[in-house]
Amino acid sequence: MIKKFTSATKAKEIKREWHLIDLKDQILGRTATTIASLLIGKTKSYFATNLDCGDHIVVINARLVKVTGKKSSQKIYMSYSGYPGGEKRKTFENVLKEDPKRIIFQAVSGMLPKNKLRDSMLKRLYIFADDSHPYQDKFEARNPKSEKQI
Repeated sequence: MIKKFTSATKAKEIKREWHLIDLKDQILGRTATTIASLLIGKTKSYFATNLDCGDHIVVINARLVKVTGKKSSQKIYMSYSGYPGGEKRKTFENVLKEDPKRIIFQAVSGMLPKNKLRDSMLKRLYIFADDSHPYQDKFEARNPKSEKQI
């Protein structure tokens, strides 16, 4: 029997797990796809495209993420202020030094569906430049062997 979710039952039925992802020496694009898949909730048996049934993701060591090839010097992050001449360009290396969270956030955000659920999915993404984070209790409550590190 296939159970259909309605707006009244979705809050009670959706189970959100916590995942810890360590980006130390990981490739940016490959881990961003994994994070996006977990945020969308595609691994759930009750996945539906119109529901936000994804999990909470804690990303640590964002400062240590890697890219392949010459992307570290050739990949450009652009921002525009809205004024004439207000376009700013920064390379991957510069953004990694200034704000490594931005790199992960933009990579994952670009892989999520462009709809009303995107903002609520991104609210469950917690990115930290180093390995310290305030969500340690979410992972210590469970058995350390069952902790999901990717």
